[in-house]
Amino acid sequence: MKLATKILGPALAGLSLLLACGASQGADTNKGQQLYAANCVICHGQAGRSMMPGAPSFDRGDGLLRPDFTLLASIRSGKNAMPAFQGILADRDIMDVIAYLRTLH
Repeated sequence: MKLATKILGPALAGLSLLLACGASQGADTNKGQQLYAANCVICHGQAGRSMMPGAPSFDRGDGLLRPDFTLLASIRSGKNAMPAFQGILADRDIMDVIAYLRTLH
């Protein structure tokens, strides 16, 4: 992956990351919904409507106008009050959550 980043740029590296975590096999929105309920609902709300100031409301598409690999990186590393989920959720699980989020708007 380091070689791809140096030679072909971050976009190809992001695509490689998606393929490595199984994006080509399709995401499981049902599993994503379960993971969302267990890990995200307290801040982002049951139907994707923000419960905290500064947290995106996914029912309106806030924060979802970015590519999947960018969202994956953000969820892995955390942002503001959101904890980093790297080591807590597998990349495949995060991709399932992202797929579920995309069904909310």
